[in-house]
Amino acid sequence: MSMNTNGSPTAEDLDDLIAEADTGNRQPKSRFAIALLLTLPLIWSLFQLWIGSPLPSQFGIGFLNDTESRALHLAFAVSLAFFAFPAFKSSPRSRIPYIDYILAFIAAFCAAYLFLFYEDLAMRPGLPTTVDLIVAAIGIVLTLEAARRSLGPPLVVVALFFLAYVFFGDSEYVPEILRWKGASIEKAMTHMWLTTEGVFGIALGVSSGFVFLFVLFGALLNQAGAGNYFIQVAFSLLGHMRGGPAKAAVLSSAMTGLISGSSIANVVTTGTFTIPLMKKVGFSAEKAGAVEVSSSVNGVIMPPVMGAVAFLMVEYVGISYIEVVKHAFLPATISYIALLYIVHLEALKSNMQGLPRVTPARGWKMQVLRSGIITASLLILAGALYYVVMAIRWLLGDIANIGLLMLVVFGYIGLLYLSAKSDDLHMDHPDTEIVRLPLFSDIYKAGLYYLVPLVLLIWFLMVERKSPGLSAFWASMLMAFILITQKPLKAWFRQQDNIKSHVIAGLLDLVDGLNTGARNMIGIGVATATAGIIVGTVTLTGIGQVMAEFVELVSGGVLIIMLLMVALISLVLGMGLPTTANYIVVSSLMASVVVELGSQNGLIVPLVAIHMFVFYFGIMADVTPPVGLASFAAAAVSGGDPIKTGFTAFFYSMRTALLPFLFIFNTDLLLIDVTFIQGVIVFFVSLAAMLIFAAATQGYFMVRSRWYESALLILVAFTLFRPGFWLDQIMEPYEVYQANQMLTYIENHDDLHFMRVSVEGENIDGRWIEKTVIMPLDLQGDAQDRLAAGAGLEIREEDDRIFIDNLMFGQFAEQQGLDFDWEITQFQVEATRPNKEWFFVPAFLLVMLIVYIQKKRLRKELFTAGTSV
Repeated sequence: MSMNTNGSPTAEDLDDLIAEADTGNRQPKSRFAIALLLTLPLIWSLFQLWIGSPLPSQFGIGFLNDTESRALHLAFAVSLAFFAFPAFKSSPRSRIPYIDYILAFIAAFCAAYLFLFYEDLAMRPGLPTTVDLIVAAIGIVLTLEAARRSLGPPLVVVALFFLAYVFFGDSEYVPEILRWKGASIEKAMTHMWLTTEGVFGIALGVSSGFVFLFVLFGALLNQAGAGNYFIQVAFSLLGHMRGGPAKAAVLSSAMTGLISGSSIANVVTTGTFTIPLMKKVGFSAEKAGAVEVSSSVNGVIMPPVMGAVAFLMVEYVGISYIEVVKHAFLPATISYIALLYIVHLEALKSNMQGLPRVTPARGWKMQVLRSGIITASLLILAGALYYVVMAIRWLLGDIANIGLLMLVVFGYIGLLYLSAKSDDLHMDHPDTEIVRLPLFSDIYKAGLYYLVPLVLLIWFLMVERKSPGLSAFWASMLMAFILITQKPLKAWFRQQDNIKSHVIAGLLDLVDGLNTGARNMIGIGVATATAGIIVGTVTLTGIGQVMAEFVELVSGGVLIIMLLMVALISLVLGMGLPTTANYIVVSSLMASVVVELGSQNGLIVPLVAIHMFVFYFGIMADVTPPVGLASFAAAAVSGGDPIKTGFTAFFYSMRTALLPFLFIFNTDLLLIDVTFIQGVIVFFVSLAAMLIFAAATQGYFMVRSRWYESALLILVAFTLFRPGFWLDQIMEPYEVYQANQMLTYIENHDDLHFMRVSVEGENIDGRWIEKTVIMPLDLQGDAQDRLAAGAGLEIREEDDRIFIDNLMFGQFAEQQGLDFDWEITQFQVEATRPNKEWFFVPAFLLVMLIVYIQKKRLRKELFTAGTSV
């Protein structure tokens, strides 16, 4: 890697770093190849916009079903993988070899086979011809090669391991507990390629239907200049504080994380500016890189995109997109605030200062008042906007959509007019001397119009409850309009000449944005297809059920050991895998295992909590040495040691590693079954707990902490996160009754909505199962009627014992894996006991005691320092 005279990598080197990881670093010289790498992604973007729009269904032109659109989506992805990514490090980058043209064409044909011969395949389901099987086999091989080129070997190795299990699962070398009968070539290829159970399954469907449009929206928004605007706003707000550049890096990465699904791109985009400034105010190269890595990786957990995982959760967990965002928002926000606090503690420990500011510092009271006024103003504006939209709908009726369109357009033009009065924002080189920080009052107007498409996207998702794909389509169309018009309109407002050149520049920006968005999707498209091989193996072989037995055997049935195993598997698989693929693989294998073994331990774990658990540890793999790709990217910018940067970033990210365990044992953090008031309390208490945990792990609170103070702070954090643990030690959480009392108890409690029921019995595979489930009850009728209507369950009594007599297909009991003739051994209802929140009182009192002790020590240290001076 070449360096500037100051030792930092050049902009070209950093562009190559992003290209190698995300978009492909082949830069051909021939006109044909250049045109191909420009037009093919452009056509892909236009194709995705077309199928994402309401036009095909409204006009009946060019309508494709899910299978057909997935096939063409993969055809674009694999062909571009061969064109844009060289086969090896020694392969030419200035030209596309002829073999790559051939491989790209064959791969695209195999992927599009389901589109080209859809009707023929539909006429003979399960009866593949020889040609079908040849196409499927070649398609899988070339998809794996495309994944190797664009993502590296780890995902391919994992997929090959699972394919080997499909064919050789009956081998004597496979542990007996994991063996299965094996599959023929015909059965495997049909399942993997010719149906929607394998490569063309849910994951690829999510990539085609939702993810592409969100990635495209982010690329268009960044092309318009929003990324630069977010960074400048972050520095104007936080740059003057202690360790200000690091705090600005955290905030800017949070904002760019809203529009980006790539942690590596986040690191390079914001880190190019923030890391040198962090080093200026006193951070070492490794710590500066680690702060950028931690904040950039956390950008992937921020709704609405969440590195494409949000949309996969919708399909895998079976909940709405709004529910996923609700569950993800609180942990992500708390994690970011805690990272800001960690940076603040690092600055305090080293007595760092902020960047110079041009205006005198305000007192903390004035800053709090100003923040409160800004927050209140934004809430008032949001409320006013809501009622304006409702008024337009009431007044205009059937033509309200035209009125709303005019509101959006005029709102954008009005904010753009305001922006035109300010100078365009340009990123200063981080190595230049910082004379003064930009003033927020000077720069916030320059990019207010970027908020219009973001508001539109959030409005469609949260208020209109439109599908994520349709919401992203309209937001992307608005961004295309903004890219074309922002430069000529600004020039016109500023009374500049040569409007035509600005129009051309806007069109070129749009083409670049469409091209970049498509190339950013190559890796995700190929990754979801390759992960489909693994998912197909799970559905074909039933290894998910076998994994439950294997994990139970290894963990000894101890839930915490099992969770640690899942976390370790997520970390190992995530080393070199993109977050999306890692989530698909581990959730397909382990999510049901954790739910099953949790219920056998009497712990009812919501499925979304398990998926969030897997997701968070998959993200940690981007940080963790020895692979940690984001850490290597940050080290390339900072000039620090990549392994040391990775370990420091992991230390900073311990709060992110703690959160998943809390999802399992305290689902309040995911806002599951909590009221609004409870949610507010959970937020503030969880935030306090996370900040206290950060202070404990950093060894610094008011002053440097002594070991016992850090230990007490960890105890306080644990109590705030899991107050129920201490209450459970004093009082049993549930009252236990024998099963033969169940009908009588239900009859006597008309307001009972749920009941924990323990069952045992032999499943269809001959395995003895013991589990606990939360059984919903209807509020009407006698006990049998309430069980049937609420849970789809009928029971019978024999010799003073209770057995399951009938299960209604598709109802709760059947979905929980219960079976006929299983015995209900006991039932549990929540015991009447004090609120667990009472334990917050001694926890906060202990914090106040530590604050008092450390403040006393701080005054003594300041007095000693003063006398020595």
